[in-house]
Amino acid sequence: MENEAVSKNFIEQIIDKDLAEGSCKEVVTRFPPEPNGYLHIGHAKSILLNYGLAKAYGGHFNMRFDDTNPTKEKEEFVDSIISDVKWLGAKWEGEVLFASGYFQQMYEGAVKLIKKGKAYVCDLTPEQIREYRGTLTEPGKNSPYRDRSVEENLELFENMKNGMYEDGAKVLRAKIDMASPNINMRDPIIYRVAHIAHHRTGDDWCIYPMYDFAHPIEDAIEGITHSICTLEFEDHRPLYDWVVRELEYDNPPKQIEFAKLYLNNVVTGKRYIKKLVEDGIVDGWDDPRLVSIAALRRRGFTPESIKMFVDLVGVTKSQGAVEYPMLEYCIREDLKLKVKRMMAVLDPVKVIIDNYPEGQVEYMEVPNNQENPELGSRMVPFTREHYIEREDFMEEPPKKYFRLFPGNEVRLMNAYFVTCVDYKKDENGKVTEIHCTYDPATKGGNFTERKVKGTIHWVSATEGVKVTSRLYENIIDEEKGVYNEDGSLNLNPNSLTVVEECFVEPELAKASKEEKFQFVRNGYFCADMKDSEEGKPVFNRIVSLKSSFKL
Repeated sequence: MENEAVSKNFIEQIIDKDLAEGSCKEVVTRFPPEPNGYLHIGHAKSILLNYGLAKAYGGHFNMRFDDTNPTKEKEEFVDSIISDVKWLGAKWEGEVLFASGYFQQMYEGAVKLIKKGKAYVCDLTPEQIREYRGTLTEPGKNSPYRDRSVEENLELFENMKNGMYEDGAKVLRAKIDMASPNINMRDPIIYRVAHIAHHRTGDDWCIYPMYDFAHPIEDAIEGITHSICTLEFEDHRPLYDWVVRELEYDNPPKQIEFAKLYLNNVVTGKRYIKKLVEDGIVDGWDDPRLVSIAALRRRGFTPESIKMFVDLVGVTKSQGAVEYPMLEYCIREDLKLKVKRMMAVLDPVKVIIDNYPEGQVEYMEVPNNQENPELGSRMVPFTREHYIEREDFMEEPPKKYFRLFPGNEVRLMNAYFVTCVDYKKDENGKVTEIHCTYDPATKGGNFTERKVKGTIHWVSATEGVKVTSRLYENIIDEEKGVYNEDGSLNLNPNSLTVVEECFVEPELAKASKEEKFQFVRNGYFCADMKDSEEGKPVFNRIVSLKSSFKL
């Protein structure tokens, strides 16, 4: 039991204490995104943490949208978020919930605060409110409208609700303490006028609650026991507690903050991604160079790999950044025993086996994954002409180059030993053909009477299939950092390479969308979920085979 306690993170220790003391009977958590953009890798940590806690303690997990700002919210984002959460494997209780479903209760809560003398309608402009608020070293000063009577405030707030004022003309503020050392407690705005249609409630409302007022009410209404959020809300916790206390909720929720997940040299800011999308630099919010959850899925990452990554990062109060190679490590670890290892040539040069019978097609049995015999084997066509990677041939090789060069013998993987006898070039000096002879006695590639040091993969030039493959690098130029001096993104011009002349085994032409493979020596690839068609897959490289990350 002692070891088990030590292994638990600080949030689990708080929950254990609450359960032991009886202040919590059943753990209820939620994931409460604002539908104003696509989720990214940092949100995955929050999703898996909240869902994981509810599951671990046999409690409930709610899926709820904080849709209190209609100026930025769209159904497109609602749909994408639901899809992402489902894909990650988080299962919520009952229907999807929306903050907008509680607008009436929030309005009634605001009226209750007014009646208690804890809220007032303020006519100051946004600029004046900022001026009156003070600074980190100087206290604020009271609004001249702070001492309006309860009756006047009720009437003005009702008029706000009834659309009698223009946007920005009046706000409802909590009456707390303009001298508080916590600026969030200096009479924060809790309602504003906004004559804009809501994506769910239409024109029913022209006043909308502020996030810091709405969120604790949502949690309280749903019976959330532990409101898990990121560290930037730590200074907002006194206001969260003030709202649920003044509105007199039984068994109020407890807010707990944890460190956000930051990845180095990636773009997560919605403003920047929106500009990349609008400028046509990326192919939408799910472009595989981004780290939105939709983009990671499209590139070929799995829910299991993302969960492994989140588990490795852990749950702490200490803010820090994680290197992208850790995420790459997780997808390699997840896929290495799951997927078939297939042959694909990305930079082809033709090999002709001069002494192999013309027109003959021979089938070689190839294991699907040497580390996992349970995946079985397949039959791969072998013919007189093949493609190999251009880097697997050199006219004048350096020492310790064991692949193909004039006079050298190598193993064609799972096929035959071949020896280079000649090669041809075009007028630019580029090698166009490599001529070899083969030894029929070496069939299968496991011939033991003589040794060869080099083994290379291949694809039949006549039976193989040409497909498009896309190779990705970080969209940010890591050498120069994320931002330029003017605040713009430091984009990597080589973040996408499209390979049109990629030749693959015939079986790969049948790949279904999102199906994943290892391309021998070239990395892990996934059939693109948007651009692939039946019989014409487009492959995204998820990650190369080489890793710089070690546990």
